[in-house]
Amino acid sequence: MARTSALLLSLLASQACAHTFIWGVFVNGVDQGTFKGIRIPAYNGASGKGGYNNSPVKDLGSIDLRCNVMGDVQAHDTIKVAPGDNLTFDWHHDIRNDTDDVIASSHHGPSLVYISPDPPTQNSFVKIWHLGKYESNPFPQAGKWSATSDIAKNFGHMNVRIPQGLKAGHYLIRAEIIALHEGDVSFKANPRRGAQFYPDCVQIEVTGNGTVELPEGVSFPGAYSYEDPGVVHNVYCSTETKKPKTSTTPCVTDYIIPGPTVWSGAWPETTSVSVGPVKGVTTATPWSTWIGTDSVVTSATYADVKSQTIVGTQKYTAIWSETYVTPTPGSPRW
Repeated sequence: MARTSALLLSLLASQACAHTFIWGVFVNGVDQGTFKGIRIPAYNGASGKGGYNNSPVKDLGSIDLRCNVMGDVQAHDTIKVAPGDNLTFDWHHDIRNDTDDVIASSHHGPSLVYISPDPPTQNSFVKIWHLGKYESNPFPQAGKWSATSDIAKNFGHMNVRIPQGLKAGHYLIRAEIIALHEGDVSFKANPRRGAQFYPDCVQIEVTGNGTVELPEGVSFPGAYSYEDPGVVHNVYCSTETKKPKTSTTPCVTDYIIPGPTVWSGAWPETTSVSVGPVKGVTTATPWSTWIGTDSVVTSATYADVKSQTIVGTQKYTAIWSETYVTPTPGSPRW
């Protein structure tokens, strides 16, 4: 933790782009506290251009796709849950209350949840929920998507249940939103565009006497490909049978959510629950350190961020432990 403590002094106060990450987790409707158990993403925007810790990951070969930038850095605490508990992830853009826009209205796409033992290993992420496009509209309307018409319209709430009978132990929940507003081409073909991935990981400890073990899953990176139809997809013509003159890609009439199928051991239905009041802060404080392109650390004051001035850089390399390490208590990362 010492190697990263200087990088975690503070986080973003004012975020200009309508991106998103998890600010809190409700367990059976009870808030566990703002940022508790959450591996808060660091900055991952274009180097020297200012940036936000709610920016997307676009490189499918990057380790940042696992739990976002600096996802190897543990949160100081872990959320205790039991099999069958309902977890509500509270996604937000720049303030944790019901007035927040959660994510830009143009950022249509699917939502997905995986679970893995903590720490992850090869092929350890198992999908336990997803929702993509659930209603079609004629071109050029984008249809109704989980990210914008479900989660954003429900105050940023994404729900999932801990699998029945899951064996006790430490796990990571990897929750994700994929925005496809620029997904008509791949990031590999055009790095200025491409699908935007918003993964975020939450540390949980499952209690009880369950005996169910997770099956083999997928790896991050590795689970998604630029050839996947769910990664390269034109949301604005996805329901048209003929290719519009304005489109440069074939229009398809359905959408295939990327990644594996949902594990048969997951709950067949996940319903929303009523949530109680938020515990803790509802805004993030100014930060002075962030992660740049290719995980390059750029150190600056908040004034430097606003003026887009670079004052120094050094390389940050993610180091994932191969064995579980108990989180170190300390001051919150925000």
